[in-house]
Amino acid sequence: MKFKAICENHLYQKAYTKGKRAVMPAVAVYILPDYMAKRLAKAHPLKKTENRIGLTTSTKLGSAVVRSRVRRILREGLRSLMRECELKVGFLIVIAARSASVSLKSTDIKEQLGVAFQKLGMIKEK
Repeated sequence: MKFKAICENHLYQKAYTKGKRAVMPAVAVYILPDYMAKRLAKAHPLKKTENRIGLTTSTKLGSAVVRSRVRRILREGLRSLMRECELKVGFLIVIAARSASVSLKSTDIKEQLGVAFQKLGMIKEK
């Protein structure tokens, strides 16, 4: 499953400043309603609203190899979480890796993302 990416820097800045935040030991999650969601849904082949995802890894985490590994682990943790439970759509979601995420596996990241999304009220009730 491929994620729709946040490509503009100003959207990251808005998510950091105006969005809701949940901070865990390994990740910080920021969410903000996406005002372009309806326009993007019209352009989608299935006319479906989606979340736009942004992953950030600071140079404080380590070299480029370490940062790329952390991004892969974050993506896989998010994918496995989205397989288990359904998230609300139409949001900008920025996931910032913290220094504790370097030594964790994707299952640990998935658990922390699940708790963060639960705190933010992003998990749909079934």
